[in-house]
Amino acid sequence: MSAQNILDYQRIAKAIDYIQNHFQLQPNLDEVAGFVGLSPAHFQKMFTDWAGTSPKKFLQFISLNHAKNLLKEEKISLFDTTLETGLSSTSRLHDLFVKIEGMSPAEYKNGGKSLKINYSFSESLFGNLISASTDKGVCYIAFENDQLKAFLDLKLRFPNADFSEKEDDFQRNALSIFNEDWGNLETIKLHLKGTDFQLKVWESLLKIPMGKLSTYGNLAQEVGSPKASRAVGTAIGSNPVAFLIPCHRVIQSSGKIGGYIWGSDRKQLMIGWESAKIYS
Repeated sequence: MSAQNILDYQRIAKAIDYIQNHFQLQPNLDEVAGFVGLSPAHFQKMFTDWAGTSPKKFLQFISLNHAKNLLKEEKISLFDTTLETGLSSTSRLHDLFVKIEGMSPAEYKNGGKSLKINYSFSESLFGNLISASTDKGVCYIAFENDQLKAFLDLKLRFPNADFSEKEDDFQRNALSIFNEDWGNLETIKLHLKGTDFQLKVWESLLKIPMGKLSTYGNLAQEVGSPKASRAVGTAIGSNPVAFLIPCHRVIQSSGKIGGYIWGSDRKQLMIGWESAKIYS
């Protein structure tokens, strides 16, 4: 990444953070542009090039009212992707391309002693990332600025695995989503440690189209446990793969964003970004 690209990245990230934290005040273009040190015209072009929509529309997309409206659009089931044909193909990205394989007990017993795990660090407009993979697929993606803490959190999941700091094809293919490099996307393979119930919840999350939202109660119905909203919430909170398994698309029935393992501010930002991509 060139020095100019890094600077642009930092300015857009700063602008989005500002919009997210001040959306209730409805800041105008001049105010946000001034905050990141750009002229309004230059900022408008730079922001639109990245987000695919204007700063003003992006501001609208992250509001509580927008979240409520997305929930009102539900028709029978948010997971019936045949109803999403009017949206761009990226709205079905996760359902079509992300495939989960559960780890066998032998693979994660004794702290993952039999596993060889590659890991690497990268950046996205939602924050710095650590990604990790076994010889079968990606096993972990998390947002974390501190690289040492990021690695220690990974190691806690598989304390006896053999770790190598190395980016591999599994990671590169998965991370291409953050760069919108979807034209030649291969199947993204995930290799995850989880109970049967957790895997079922995570697979159901993949069926929520980009730009759409669901609730904990609706997700519980989808996995066949309508009275298990709390258990579903716990499984969502245990999601080991940020963004690719889109737990950020599950909110409270009131339209409030609710909690998120990597921060509710980041969750709000993702929802706004995805809405901008689909509805602008």
